[in-house]
Amino acid sequence: SIKVIPDINKILVSLKLEKLETFNEIYELLDSSIKEDTPLTIKEGGIIKDGYDEDVDELRSIKTNGKEFISKFETDEKERTGIKGLKIGFNKVFGYYIEVPKSQVHLVKDEFEYDRKQTISNCERYITPLLKTKENMILNAEEKLNSLEYELFCNIKEEIKKYISGLQKVSYKIAYLDVMQTFATIAEEKNFVRSAINQDNIVEIIGGRHPVVESVIENEYIDNDVVMDKNTNILIITGPNMSGKSTYMRELGIIVILNQIGSFVPAKKSNLPIFDKIFTRIGASDDLVGGESTFMVEMKESARALRNATNNSLILFDELGRGTSTYDGMSLAGAIIEYIATVSKCKTLFSTHYHELTHMESSLPGIRNVHVSIDETDGDITFLHKVMEGSIDKSYGINVAKLAFLPETVIIRANELLEEFEKDDSKNKKVKQYELPLNSNVDKLREYIKTINPHDVTPIQAINILDEIKKKSEM
Repeated sequence: SIKVIPDINKILVSLKLEKLETFNEIYELLDSSIKEDTPLTIKEGGIIKDGYDEDVDELRSIKTNGKEFISKFETDEKERTGIKGLKIGFNKVFGYYIEVPKSQVHLVKDEFEYDRKQTISNCERYITPLLKTKENMILNAEEKLNSLEYELFCNIKEEIKKYISGLQKVSYKIAYLDVMQTFATIAEEKNFVRSAINQDNIVEIIGGRHPVVESVIENEYIDNDVVMDKNTNILIITGPNMSGKSTYMRELGIIVILNQIGSFVPAKKSNLPIFDKIFTRIGASDDLVGGESTFMVEMKESARALRNATNNSLILFDELGRGTSTYDGMSLAGAIIEYIATVSKCKTLFSTHYHELTHMESSLPGIRNVHVSIDETDGDITFLHKVMEGSIDKSYGINVAKLAFLPETVIIRANELLEEFEKDDSKNKKVKQYELPLNSNVDKLREYIKTINPHDVTPIQAINILDEIKKKSEM
């Protein structure tokens, strides 16, 4: 890495930027001392280059030549003794030894000076004075070499430690330049634009794109606008599965992050506030190890967002409440939207299949409906991936299932059941249109109760107050 700093400096000079410290002393030290293909461990040798230290070179020569001697010794012994099956082996108990097969032991003669050390099932093992002498030389050289190399490595490390502060500063500068260069390259190649920054809590993204999705799809990417003026805090997004609701939400999240780390953003035009936090719940996941279901994880993440979000935060909630029954999920989703609209008051994208929630646009301030458009022809749908104003009142679940190639009999039966459910709903009114009681008298009743001081109420007054509460609750 240090070697290329001079090349980096040439580029910096051409850009009229300050040059980096080159650390020539460190480069020369490392280049002359440390091998490039060092082993994984530092105590087994193979670290120091030839020519850096005379003692290392000498010990390495003894070690190398010693092993060559062992190989040559085996060949010479075979010729001297006539024992063709003779081999030289090594273990940590006896060191180097001569191994003779049982079938050829009778060929061993006294003049060979073989000293028997071990008998095993299929052979005899011997040593000789010459073999032990060479063994001591080889093993001692290897041990000393490993120890010396480790000592030299530690000395080099201590020398480099003197430059740590300077190296860290240069590393930071190179990392910064690397990131900025990457930002510039991507911005030019992918047609990113510089986002404006506002303090009016306005989100205006024209022709926004998800940079990852755009880079992997083969078809032309359909860009989308995300526009929320200072009086709009929540977009309720409806549309079928696979239509692009989650991508639309992720797109905003990525654009916000890119903007706040100093990058251009994938859009034709962008004007954003500064967000202090981003809270997301996108996709389904559980915690099997922690014993938590998808719904529990979803509720915990939602609770964390509602507790910690400020009016300068961004919340992205994707189909919240789908992990439980319809009315439970719808009620929770509606209550969460209401809380964000009245308490958190932060920019929020909330996708849902609970179309009843779209009525909240006319009941609460700061809420606007948008939907991801599709084209439906003869029961077949085509995803247009374009986000448009307003809501839709149909999820097209069976149409999407058809695209997934479910068996035709299943699709037909699903349509039959859907007609039956819709007919029963209309005829018997067992399941009526659900609308959140956003304009109920619950808040008025609560405010009335807050005015009552139990310590100042007589028994007669208490009866009258209960009667009044009953009347208000029935309004």
